[in-house]
Amino acid sequence: MRDNIKGNYVAEEQNRKIKQIIDEVEKVIIGKRDVVKMLVIALLSGGHVLIEDVPGVGKTTLATAISKSTGLQCRRSQFTPDVMASDITGFTIYNKDTNDFEYRPGMVMCNLLLADEINRTSPKTQSALLEAMEEQNVTVDGITYQLPQPFMVIATQNELGFVGTYPLPEAQLDRFLMKISVGYPTLEQEVNIIASRQTADPLEAVNAVCTKKELISCIESVQYVNIEQSVYRYIVQLVSSTRNHKSILLGASPRSSLLLMRASQACAFLSGRAYVTPEDVLRMTPHVLEHRLQLTQDAKVRKMTPLNVLREIAKSIIPPYHRD
Repeated sequence: MRDNIKGNYVAEEQNRKIKQIIDEVEKVIIGKRDVVKMLVIALLSGGHVLIEDVPGVGKTTLATAISKSTGLQCRRSQFTPDVMASDITGFTIYNKDTNDFEYRPGMVMCNLLLADEINRTSPKTQSALLEAMEEQNVTVDGITYQLPQPFMVIATQNELGFVGTYPLPEAQLDRFLMKISVGYPTLEQEVNIIASRQTADPLEAVNAVCTKKELISCIESVQYVNIEQSVYRYIVQLVSSTRNHKSILLGASPRSSLLLMRASQACAFLSGRAYVTPEDVLRMTPHVLEHRLQLTQDAKVRKMTPLNVLREIAKSIIPPYHRD
């Protein structure tokens, strides 16, 4: 009984910490609580996020605020055509004083890597991120180096400015847990934004409310959020249905099922529950699956979108009963 009380206390304390992080980020990202929650869910899931939106809506500010509120080491890289793969992974250099080669860490040796305009760098440089994103390490000259934990990539790209860019290949898109969009603020929200920046930068008011050790503990707790067998089946049904839908040319991979499970666990954790419901799965499905789907030419002509198809699939599958 005492262990259950202690476990409940720890879970409540962790949930309080996560909500404090969201509150801190909202000091600078006004009126976008759902967007902030999605980014925090990705962090708790151990996943990476692609933010696709027009310039000037706060993509970089959002990532910076997340790093400040969690006390994580953040590095920002402007991905231009002249950025090389070694800039990302690091390189070895000869040190004449020690008469030996030594490793010089690259940009990925941090907790949170902000890859600004990732589609403006070459495919070779983009692919340098693949091992880091998937395996949490990099290999340079045959030697593997572990990345700091936790590790997360937040990449941004402009959804309209594709001139002179290198579109991300399917293999790299599949490594992003989710794709989100910040969107324009409402009139009142924009008034509050410019008023808050009249004399100071609100980022200076963002405080670290969670240590790295506490955050890692929260990430580990998310992995133990309970999932019933029927919910496992529900996840796989949603994902596998994308592979034989008439409007989809390329469906979601089995990796998508795993990532949807992780995101659903984090969603439940953020809601203060120790178990996943079908509603958690449905909430995370568009964010996790939309960017993984390629539509047929006929579907594009009919103005279909991946989101439309996912809604059709969700309606065709009966969700399992849950305890709420």
